[in-house]
Amino acid sequence: MRVLVVGGGGREHALAWKLAQGPFVDELLAAPGNAGIEEVARGVPVRAENVAAIVDLAERERVDLTVVGPEPPLVAGLVDALEERGHRAFGPTAAGARIEGSKVWAKELCLRHGIPTGRAEIVDDITRALMLLDAFDPPYVIKADGLAAGKGVVVAERREEAVQALEAALVDRAFGAAGDRVLIEEHLEGREVSALALANGKAVIPLVLAQDFKRVGDGDAGPNTGGMGAYSPVPFVDAELEARIGAEILQPTVRALAAEGIEYRGVLYAGLMLTDEGPRVLEFNARFGDPETQAILPRLRSDLAEAVLAVAEGRLAGMPLEWSPEACVTVVLASDGYPGSYGTGFEIRGLERATKLPGVTVFHAGTARRDGKVVTAGGRVLAVSAVGRDLAAARERAYEACAIIDFEG
Repeated sequence: MRVLVVGGGGREHALAWKLAQGPFVDELLAAPGNAGIEEVARGVPVRAENVAAIVDLAERERVDLTVVGPEPPLVAGLVDALEERGHRAFGPTAAGARIEGSKVWAKELCLRHGIPTGRAEIVDDITRALMLLDAFDPPYVIKADGLAAGKGVVVAERREEAVQALEAALVDRAFGAAGDRVLIEEHLEGREVSALALANGKAVIPLVLAQDFKRVGDGDAGPNTGGMGAYSPVPFVDAELEARIGAEILQPTVRALAAEGIEYRGVLYAGLMLTDEGPRVLEFNARFGDPETQAILPRLRSDLAEAVLAVAEGRLAGMPLEWSPEACVTVVLASDGYPGSYGTGFEIRGLERATKLPGVTVFHAGTARRDGKVVTAGGRVLAVSAVGRDLAAARERAYEACAIIDFEG
């Protein structure tokens, strides 16, 4: 089987790394890939967002299955375009990807179908937004409606910060069309967890849980990012609560989409807050999480290629997934200045030594190869994953590997 992975980040490196282990994968391609993905797949310089070019690539290379990593091509209808030309693809159609592409639509879906979530107001002008803000207690949660690369959410402790966030979206147009509408949400108290599941419109198979960290600094400080690290399993979630997440969130969401005429196939990601009243939806994603994927896939013993093909072909029911009892911790190494402006092109040293440590895999996110050297090419540069007998051992290994790797900033 010839498989194409669409994307070029840490999530796509983890997907390619795991897919390459499948006995039925004869050749793996990546568009556009990165310096790490090129070690397991043939990189093709086609942007993930270029839907027409990706479809042409799948036809030209006679690809049997296309696995779409990032959200922009899903929202833009890449899966629809591939299927119209008779190509199998893993990922939801544009209609399904709307669950991530519009936070307003996803919130309304939850309210229509009784899926547990927090109270929210939807606003599109600053005057009404400032009036409704006072109906909420601090901290205030402000979310841009559309895709904003993980940076469209602000949790403001003070009202002045919330006003600045609203003005940034609705007046200054900081997120462009993605900020045409904004959610003001109730701040839910509890612990966050990332729940992912494979779905094919009817069958839903949960993956192991993970927890990720969004703020850029140590101690959960600083602005939100696309994700600075993750770990799996989640020790404060027992089997009973895990079953509730599947029964109250994941399965009802796939059923709700089906009731609205959407056969959701791919990965459904639910970002949850575990409150005293039970799990509540914070957000949905229409794809594998980043960096949760880098903490989940090293624990997967089953063949990922077989699983994603089963999803694409609509025969997921009864598909067993086997997981390692070991823990995995992932630490993201980022460029100085991220999530703001940052420099690129700095040589990355120590990669070979770090990857030789037992249980360590270094997933490339923002990297490129220039003059035979691997250099930085993004904000999140590497995701260093390590497995161990428990979370403490995995964390120690991950930081041991991080200490070996070096680049400016």
